[in-house]
Amino acid sequence: MRLFLLSLMAGASVLSAEAGEHSRAHAHNDYEHVRPLHDALDRGFGSVEADVWLVEGSLLVAHDRKDVKPGRTLAALYLEPLRERVRRGEGRVGREAPPLVLLVDVKSEAAPTYAAVHAELARYADILTTVRGGRIEPRAVTVIISGNRARREIEAQAERLVFIDGRAADLDENPPAMLVPWVSENWGKVFPRWRWQGEMPAETRAALRAWVARAHGQGRQVRFWNTPDRPEVWRELRDAGVDWIGTDDLAGLQRFLTGPAR
Repeated sequence: MRLFLLSLMAGASVLSAEAGEHSRAHAHNDYEHVRPLHDALDRGFGSVEADVWLVEGSLLVAHDRKDVKPGRTLAALYLEPLRERVRRGEGRVGREAPPLVLLVDVKSEAAPTYAAVHAELARYADILTTVRGGRIEPRAVTVIISGNRARREIEAQAERLVFIDGRAADLDENPPAMLVPWVSENWGKVFPRWRWQGEMPAETRAALRAWVARAHGQGRQVRFWNTPDRPEVWRELRDAGVDWIGTDDLAGLQRFLTGPAR
């Protein structure tokens, strides 16, 4: 896999996919798997996604509000086991593992949920990439806030433990990559005329590559959601230089990314 580093202010890198093809894999709705976090990490995935709701002061992990359960907290499912893995991995999620991205997709109201997320993350600052005094201090886990993003509150922090997941509009606004290192978007919004039926038209392929190149030119990495879990889809995304390929089929994407070149 082509190494793609975000070289940011003071020469620090926020994100890196450094351990092979499978490290560019993103476990979409990771908490829905049999072993949240661990299924993805055991397959070498470089990113996991957790949807969170602020419910009576607790950060509960679920896609829908009706599905939250008291014991399934952000700390219990992700932060505590990550700290233990970093301890065992001597400063990394695993001794041979790449740095991990934890994408926290905020489902409840942005500002109060982020306040709770920040307070929770502060308890795990020893393992989290930090921005302090305009400099990045890379650590084993990098947290990116998606969904309902409290952008104003995040931008205002002189010291922060998170970055922001951008959208297509950020390619026009061009905020600092130190703040918005990713651009994630709904495939159907960016490319509404083609929905993965048959062979990708040449003009769509060219537009995809141009979109990715534009993001890369701003120092951002790219992820799409609302794409089918099929090898031909993963191949097009990979060949276009999409940095993070999301999936609900962990085993299938692992086989694709680590198998013979196709």
